[in-house]
Amino acid sequence: MANTELYKNSDARILLTDDDPRMLESLKTLLELYEFNVDTALGGQEGIDKLSSQDYDVLLLDLKMPDINGHDVMAFMAKHQINTTTIVVSGETSLSDISKALRHGAYDYLKKPYVPEELTATVSNAVRKKLLEKSHQNIQSKLNQSEKLHRFIVNNSPDIIFVLDSQGKVSFINSQIESILGFSRKNLMGKPITNIIDDNDERVSFFFERALAPHKTPQSTEVTLKNFNNEHKRHFEITIWSISDTNERIPSNSEHFHAYGTARDITERKEAEAFINFQAYHDLLTRLPNRSLFKDRLSTAISQAERNNSRLAVMFIDLDRFKVINDSLGHTMGDRLLQAVSQRLQQHIRKSDTLSRFGGDEFTLLLPEIADDQAAIQVADKILESIKQPFILGGHDIYVGASIGIATYPEAGTNMDALIKNSDIAMYQVKNTGKDGVKTFNPEMSDNPTERLMLEQDIRRAIELNEFDLCYQPQVDTLTQTICGVEALIRWNHPSLGRLSPVEFIPIAEESRLIIDIDKYTLRKACREIRHYHHQGMPNLRLAVNLSPIMIEREDFVETVLGILKDEGFPTNLLELEITENVLMGDRKDIIDKLLLLSSKGINLALDDFGTGYSSLSYLQKFPLKTLKIDRSFIHNIKSSEDEACIVNAIISMAQGLRMSIIAEGVENKEQLDYLKALGCDIVQGFFFGAATSLEQVATLFHQRQHLYTTQIAELGA
Repeated sequence: MANTELYKNSDARILLTDDDPRMLESLKTLLELYEFNVDTALGGQEGIDKLSSQDYDVLLLDLKMPDINGHDVMAFMAKHQINTTTIVVSGETSLSDISKALRHGAYDYLKKPYVPEELTATVSNAVRKKLLEKSHQNIQSKLNQSEKLHRFIVNNSPDIIFVLDSQGKVSFINSQIESILGFSRKNLMGKPITNIIDDNDERVSFFFERALAPHKTPQSTEVTLKNFNNEHKRHFEITIWSISDTNERIPSNSEHFHAYGTARDITERKEAEAFINFQAYHDLLTRLPNRSLFKDRLSTAISQAERNNSRLAVMFIDLDRFKVINDSLGHTMGDRLLQAVSQRLQQHIRKSDTLSRFGGDEFTLLLPEIADDQAAIQVADKILESIKQPFILGGHDIYVGASIGIATYPEAGTNMDALIKNSDIAMYQVKNTGKDGVKTFNPEMSDNPTERLMLEQDIRRAIELNEFDLCYQPQVDTLTQTICGVEALIRWNHPSLGRLSPVEFIPIAEESRLIIDIDKYTLRKACREIRHYHHQGMPNLRLAVNLSPIMIEREDFVETVLGILKDEGFPTNLLELEITENVLMGDRKDIIDKLLLLSSKGINLALDDFGTGYSSLSYLQKFPLKTLKIDRSFIHNIKSSEDEACIVNAIISMAQGLRMSIIAEGVENKEQLDYLKALGCDIVQGFFFGAATSLEQVATLFHQRQHLYTTQIAELGA
């Protein structure tokens, strides 16, 4: 029985069509002996019906049948494209019948009565041919599907995919080249792939020379590809594989398909890397190089100056009056001012110079390759004159100045740290002599450090060594003449300069931001000491503490204050925090929210030095202020100057209208006290009741005044 490795007889379906039932039975029996899968149709019409509804591989067909003969069946098959191999088994032997059957597509023609061996051999050959055709069609269909799938994947890949010949010319490129870069696939065929590379230099040429040579591992590089419309260039990572080494079915000497590659768009990654790198080495507010990048470039410039025996200059630029503007108009305006200053500074420097924001309101400028000190001074003078011109921001004409120190290589230092430090020292020499100027460093400056620098260093040490001390000025009730509270004032027991008042070190502490540690120290120590006397017969003694705007602006300001009160067990209703008008002038929501939160906890807020600022009085209603403190400058001439008296009268009347308490500072005599008492001023403080002193002496005075008041009340009752 016939069998091959490619097919089995039972795999084929055979249809026998004849009008003679005995012939059908005979053929069916014979073919089933050879394990063929056989079906029968009695007559042409039944044959057509079965061919229409089922698939058959081989048809054995009689030509001479009543009604619908074999030719009609074959015509039907041709018309309806029924692709079944037809073997004619017929008694018709005329040449015309045989010729007509073959023209209709008959595979072979067997004459009745058939020879079994001949018939089975013919059927076997027809089946083998048919099954081979079906197998080929199936494989071809799968190949077509696979090709469509691969074409879909290739053309819809996010990467540009291409095939190159041995000369590096494009043999294939997917449709992404059109959607990403706008190039026509057709126009690129047969052209060098390097035609679309923007940075086509020696590096790129070397890469393709190496990539097109036989290699076992993929070769990669990063390039910038051109955009057909000259739009924003994009970065790609190109990877190339050698086809001959990765696919043995493609001949190694193939010219048309030599290598294939991908170009992956890495623009977003490169931009992210560039942004991260920019962040690391630039100040994001001004877009200028930061301290790290400045030092790096200065180090390189020093090496070049050493090799070339040339000179360079480092300039330290510190803005004058910036803190006042920042405190008065708010950080947003301060940031805008720094941006405007940086833009103006850049107008006066060369491309080879490096301007950086060194921190806060400090800038540094590197001038490589200068002729002499005078060249650096000329640049500094131009910068100084430019900075003095007003900055128009938010409808304000803002005026600032600058103090500029210059250090030149090699006279002022031969290394990076020395040049920066000495330019800083020269800058502070300018500040100490009135600001708005330029000084060049000389060795005498480093031999005698400025008082400001010394004090800043000493403040840091004083915080660590607990050299600060507190004294207290009594606040007296005008009606009872008793002490109702104290204002805590900080003093510094300097080891060599003696006892220093706040005016001698607070400005330096604020510039260096050491004031934050000083404010925390003052509040904590004052709470602790006053709390002790709450338990010594003074339970309602109020404490007033003045806080710096820098402290108030901190995000953790409220948390810090409440934390200290909790730690020390100090009642919130006995604490009064004094703030200046500068804090309120910016009308900042975050400041308002902080003060509202403290007020909601029972803490009293007082406006210190009222009347000396230049801001609108509208903030008196916006902020939760309970007390106004009249500045001592108005109290001093209260009896001798009608203007001063009018101002004091107006302030007290306004405060009373707003239901605010009034504290007058600087009361030095009984006349001032009587005048303020007559106007309805609630509380006074000043030398008339004693200078700021220790808390022990305040306690003694407290009990004396309390006893005197009690005695007076008793006498009145008697």
